[in-house]
Amino acid sequence: MCSKVILFIADGMADRPVKELGWKTPLEVANKPRLNQMAATGISGIIDPIAPGIPPGSDTSTFALLGYDPIKVYAGRGALEAMGIGLDVKPGDVAFRCNFATVDEHMTVLDRRAGRIANEDASGLSTTLQKIKLVEFPRTRFTFKNAVQHRAALVLHGAGLSSAVSDSDPESVGKRVLEVEPLERTKAAKQTAHLVNTLAHEFHKALKKDEVNVERIKRKLPPANVVLFRGAGTVPLVSSLQDRFGIKPACIAAVSLIRGVSKVVGMDLIDVKGATGTPQTDYMAKARAAARALSKYDFVLLHVKATDVASHDGNAKLKIDVIEKIDKMMGYLLDTVDMESVYIAITADHTTSLLTRNHEGDVVPVAIAGPEVRRDDVTEFNERTCAKGGLHRLRGFDLMSILMGLIGKTKKFGS
Repeated sequence: MCSKVILFIADGMADRPVKELGWKTPLEVANKPRLNQMAATGISGIIDPIAPGIPPGSDTSTFALLGYDPIKVYAGRGALEAMGIGLDVKPGDVAFRCNFATVDEHMTVLDRRAGRIANEDASGLSTTLQKIKLVEFPRTRFTFKNAVQHRAALVLHGAGLSSAVSDSDPESVGKRVLEVEPLERTKAAKQTAHLVNTLAHEFHKALKKDEVNVERIKRKLPPANVVLFRGAGTVPLVSSLQDRFGIKPACIAAVSLIRGVSKVVGMDLIDVKGATGTPQTDYMAKARAAARALSKYDFVLLHVKATDVASHDGNAKLKIDVIEKIDKMMGYLLDTVDMESVYIAITADHTTSLLTRNHEGDVVPVAIAGPEVRRDDVTEFNERTCAKGGLHRLRGFDLMSILMGLIGKTKKFGS
């Protein structure tokens, strides 16, 4: 029987020691016997997702963990977000990741997520925005679609576009929405910046009077009265995982960004009912789907977003709770799949600090269990203990080579 792999990425699960937790991390505090079992029966280590001290984005770190050097392949986040929610992004198109947000009459940002607007409200607003006509730009059209909660994506289709433009998102409350600026002295960059600023203005006018926001104000909810644009990007051109390793890969993720990265590298997307990309996701449904997928696929990426959400909200209790739910997912996998023919790896794509509420450049823990793993002496899965493991300290894009080597999918170098 050919061996197979499940790569379990818990988004932002790694953390720094927290004072309110007695200077321990959430992983050190959480009750997680099955993650500890992974460490005790496998081999552990720590990973620099990009490079020491460099805070990774979830897009660049996921590319790295799938075996791609993000320095070489990354072409911006916008196209990945757009592809992840099912939008068509072709070469020459420019895409942006977007947020529905709340601003006051002076365009000062009050809430970058519009109160984490409900999907239904965001969908209604997206329908309104898609009807806007680009009268000034007759040769360019756009597609706008919402994803989970406040998240959305915009794709510009047409000739003479450039991704060399700045963001409109000031990245914090209390600051005014920014004008999009060209980052190159080219006609394409100048035209794209002007186009996005025009759209931002038209979107704001339409959102202010939309019935969805009228009702939100009546319910004392923050109106989603502006769209923030960031991460202009194009489709990265990379070889697929199947071409590189001869495997049939699949992805189980609710977050559009991870789905987009997975599509770029040729993975099939498996939809799971109840998977939301939020702390309210159906954790066990995703675990069951991953176990079932092994009957058809050689490699399954299983992604959970909620640990990252908890850190961005500064909620230590929630992060511990999510880690304990992840532990139950791992327990299901360990009890269900054939561990004599399946390798399971568990890691985080980056550290997300409860204190700073941002991604940080700290290492993340990793553990791999499976039939021919050389066990080490690590018995607990967390940031400190895994640093003592047999994998030592890895670069992010080294992990995939290790996993593929375990299942005999790497080629000999030299004679």
